[in-house]
Amino acid sequence: MTNEASLSFPRSSQYSLDWLKSCVSGGANSLWLTEWLTQQMPLQKGMRVLDLGSGRGASSIFMSREFGVEVWSVDLWFGADERAHRIRDAGLDKSVFALHADAKSLPFSTGFFDAVTSIDSFMYFGTDDLFMNYLARFVKPGGLIGIANAGLMQEIDGPIPDHLAGWWEPSMACLHSAGWWSRHWQRSGVVAVEAADAMPDGWKRWLEWQYAVAPDNSAEIGALKADQGRNLGYVRAVCRRLPEAALDEPITSIPVDYEYRPIAAD
Repeated sequence: MTNEASLSFPRSSQYSLDWLKSCVSGGANSLWLTEWLTQQMPLQKGMRVLDLGSGRGASSIFMSREFGVEVWSVDLWFGADERAHRIRDAGLDKSVFALHADAKSLPFSTGFFDAVTSIDSFMYFGTDDLFMNYLARFVKPGGLIGIANAGLMQEIDGPIPDHLAGWWEPSMACLHSAGWWSRHWQRSGVVAVEAADAMPDGWKRWLEWQYAVAPDNSAEIGALKADQGRNLGYVRAVCRRLPEAALDEPITSIPVDYEYRPIAAD
């Protein structure tokens, strides 16, 4: 890794590159993004943190080691067994707990967590207009919710730029700017946004990590080099659950009684 990255992420630079490569579950360096997020989202020892979409668990391990928090490491795409082995080898099996669960069907009680984090995954499930109202119930009133992931420097409202077209896929419509996330969350009426911004030279960090873990990924590397940070980079957003906000109760079933009526008209 470059000296610039080491200076920007001093905590992350203390972790073995081989270990981090063994934890890869997506296209981003999860420790860089977690360190960047926690600079705007202070975590205190003893907090309960939900790490949502935690992949293979590197971000969960990092938060527990660095801040002394308890972490529930939840992911749908990656099973819990391999993550649990990694957590145990890190000596954190009493403070980091691996679960296999869907972000939209979480097995936790209301107000169980002090904070929720999501590293390079929230865009896959959090763009739903109703999701923040659902997620906020798992955080104590006044608790924090924060994300850091790949995103856009500004929304692309027209055609995809020509220099990105060869790499862009329809599923990338989930990528958004920091401003979009801020507006999206504010509209929910249940949180106050405290930060929403883009990582300085985030595209360079994205490109650097691609060279480290996927040097043959010519399509993505070519897109990043051609774009030069005009559209692509990393974004983060942090909000706080409003203590006075009334959350809608989730609808799990609507009880009704059946009464026979003849189908045919008289």
